Amino acid sequence: MRITKIIAVAALCVLVSACSSNDELEIPDLPEQEIYEDALEALELDNYVLAIEKLQLLEARYPFGRYSEQAQLELTYAYFKNFEPEAARASADRFIRLHPNHENIDYAYYLKGLTAFEQDRTFFIKYLPLDETKRDPGAALDGFDSFRSLVRLYPDSEYAPDARKRMVHLKNRLATYEVHVAHYYIQRGAYLAAANRGRYVIENLQKTPAIPAALAVMVEAYTLLGQVELADDAMAVLNANYPNYVYRPVKESEKTLLDAATFDLFRGAPEAPAPVINTLSDEEAEEKRSWLNRLSFGLFGDDGEEDAKETQDK
Repeated sequence: MRITKIIAVAALCVLVSACSSNDELEIPDLPEQEIYEDALEALELDNYVLAIEKLQLLEARYPFGRYSEQAQLELTYAYFKNFEPEAARASADRFIRLHPNHENIDYAYYLKGLTAFEQDRTFFIKYLPLDETKRDPGAALDGFDSFRSLVRLYPDSEYAPDARKRMVHLKNRLATYEVHVAHYYIQRGAYLAAANRGRYVIENLQKTPAIPAALAVMVEAYTLLGQVELADDAMAVLNANYPNYVYRPVKESEKTLLDAATFDLFRGAPEAPAPVINTLSDEEAEEKRSWLNRLSFGLFGDDGEEDAKETQDK
């Protein structure tokens, strides 16, 4: 009886293995060109899942075929369109490493940068009013490096103009992010770290809209550190290059015990904003006063501050 059971189990194992072998043999051995054309057709129909499957099959069956190199580029593009950024960047890196002299290697650099560029642009960033400059720019840095490599190595590439435009956007974003971090450090009392962030923007991210804000951060941080000479130097540069810039201090005045107990109900008026950087002479200030201001002896204020705010917004 025991021998009969053993024979039955062995027969069952043989049948199962035979079925598995038959299933494997049923997979058609398609020609390389046919698989590649099926992948391209799937890409044209925006069926990226099927395209990835076909391109992976092509690479597995014909790793040294006539379409293997181009198929790797197509696979990178399919990963990118299918929202698989890690796979897309890994595929681009692999192509660059294996085919450094390929005629379309500039496209690999472009796809790598484009993948990183779009990685941060999630659904919420695209359709909701969120400030992306306050988010971690890790992917933005990777995209900037890839675009920079493309422009440096292949300046005449057809993808270079678009890469340059995206580099400008990423550079502005990185500079603004550094200023946000500097503001955070000032609020937390890390004044030296804030000054270093501002100096990094000045030295490495020039020609960005965040330059005056970075200089102003340095002025405030060095002032709070007691480094008067360094603060004066930063102020001189700010005055010379951005005379209409208006800066409001980041550091908030400390709350008293009464403020905390009354939830700021009796707290004094907030500190006045820092004066306009381009301080006017007495004669210029007199000319700038409106007729209503003169007639009312300054009772109704002046439009100078509003003009300065409008200049800053512009």
